[in-house]
Amino acid sequence: MTESRDIQLSAIIVNYNTREMTLKCLGALSASLEGIGAEIIVVDNASTDGSVEAIRGAYPGAVVVARTENSGFGAANNEAMRMAKGRYFLLLNSDAFPEPAAIRTLLDFIEDHPKAGVVGPRLLNADGTLQISCYPFPSPLSAWMENLWLDRGYRGWAHDSVRRVDFLVGACLLVRREAYARVGGFDERFFMYSEEADWLRRMKDAGWEAVFVPDARVTHLGGASGAKEEERISRHFFESLDYYERKHHGLAGLIAFRLAMIVGCGMRMVLWAGVSLIPGRRSLALAKARKHSRLCIRQAFHWN
Repeated sequence: MTESRDIQLSAIIVNYNTREMTLKCLGALSASLEGIGAEIIVVDNASTDGSVEAIRGAYPGAVVVARTENSGFGAANNEAMRMAKGRYFLLLNSDAFPEPAAIRTLLDFIEDHPKAGVVGPRLLNADGTLQISCYPFPSPLSAWMENLWLDRGYRGWAHDSVRRVDFLVGACLLVRREAYARVGGFDERFFMYSEEADWLRRMKDAGWEAVFVPDARVTHLGGASGAKEEERISRHFFESLDYYERKHHGLAGLIAFRLAMIVGCGMRMVLWAGVSLIPGRRSLALAKARKHSRLCIRQAFHWN
């Protein structure tokens, strides 16, 4: 264990029933932390797969916090950040695997750019292809532009250059302690999803920049802890998006956002229904049409 006075970075992983994947993540993380004064904190969100015992056995130098209930991704990270000793916090998903030089690259960049409150790497899929990880802040206007195919956000950009962005996917974020101290941690009313968009928006409002650093590379599988609970995960995703819109744009903004989603889903439903008439495309196209139909109904009638 690194002495507290030498801790430059606190690496934080939240685990929920992903024992083997988290162990693999810790292996990749440990290699990427070579030569960096660091501590590792793993917060377990009441797993039932023996994660706590396995992690403590394999990585005795790590601090493992065993929570008695799953209070969500943001709450678990907040607990770790409150106890972290580093000048920087590395928030890493359990299904994210940094390449050996990734963390050093992020650390060097943030130390050379004092306005950067958070930096993130290029995310890669398991097959090595690019995973889009930069997005504009959600808003009614952006929702209308995207659903009418008038704006692709950052999707038309190759993610091959350093760039200031609105927010970065939370799979791997290096955060400056000073920025955290200024704005606080995650809003724990987000159980999961949209919490990083809200957090980085608050950082931007406080004068901090979020920066994408493509030379740092991290493979991210995505959706590991919720792979077997698709319906519940989908519910959390849209409820969090609703809360974000209501929080930052008010009730009128939420209604405008939902109307954009209804229009977009309706058009895609009709499009896929038409594609289903093409021989050989029927099964896939009908599945897509049904998916957009369900989402259209949800956005129109499901209100908390």
